[in-house]
Amino acid sequence: MLSVFSVARAQQKITIVAAANLKVALDSITTVFKIQNPNIDAQVTYGASGKLFEQISNGAPFDLFFSADMDYPNKLKEKKLTASEIKMYATGKLALWSKKTDPNIKKMNTLLNVNIVKIAIANPTTAPYGEKAIESLKFYKVYDKVKSKLVFGENITQTAQFATTGAADIGIVALSLVLTPNMQKEGGKYYIIPEKSHAPLEQGCVILKHGQGNAAATKFYNFISSKKAAAILKYYGYSTKK
Repeated sequence: MLSVFSVARAQQKITIVAAANLKVALDSITTVFKIQNPNIDAQVTYGASGKLFEQISNGAPFDLFFSADMDYPNKLKEKKLTASEIKMYATGKLALWSKKTDPNIKKMNTLLNVNIVKIAIANPTTAPYGEKAIESLKFYKVYDKVKSKLVFGENITQTAQFATTGAADIGIVALSLVLTPNMQKEGGKYYIIPEKSHAPLEQGCVILKHGQGNAAATKFYNFISSKKAAAILKYYGYSTKK
C-alpha cells in the first residue's frame, strides 16, 4: 500500500488554459515536456483568451494561462490573481487563407472581390487575433467596404474551421494554424499579413494564483522559454526571443 501511495503522490498535475491559436504548437510542446517529466500530468484546454480570462476571474481552478496577448494576463495581475511575472513567450502573425482564391495576388484587396461573400475572423471582443484582424482591415482601408461580409468565430480555431469547411470564402486566421498539417492538407492558399498593419500580437503567459506553490506549474512555465519550446513555436510561425 505504501508503494502505491508513493506513486500517487509522485504524480503531479497541472491544469493549463491557452489561447486557441496555440492548439497544435502547445500540444507539441506539452508532449515534449511530458517525455522529459513523466511524473507530471499536464492537461491543456483551449479557448478565446477573453473567455478564459472571464473564467479565471470567476474563480476557475487553473494553474497556468497562455494568452494571445499581454493585456489579459496584466488584467489578472491587477486583480491579484497571478503568482508569477507575466512572460512574453511568442509573437504571433495573421494570415489570409482561402480555398477559393489565391490571396497572394491582390493581397488585402482580395477581400473586395465580389465572389468573396463571407470573411471569417475571430470575435474581436474576446479574441486578440480578431481584434488585430480589425486593425489590419482598417489599416488597409477596406474595413468599411467589407464589414457587412464579416462572420465571427468564437475563437481563432473556429474561424479557421469556417474557412476550411466553406462556411466562409476566406478567413483572417493565425499563421500558426495555417502551418498545421490539418490546414495544409486542405489545399488552400495563404498570404501573411504584414505586421505593420496591427499592434504586435505579443502573447503572454503567467502562473495563476491557483498554481502558486505548484512546482510542476513552475517547471512548465520555465520550459516555455527553453530552446526546444522556442523551436516548436518558430516551426508554427511564431517569433520568439530565442
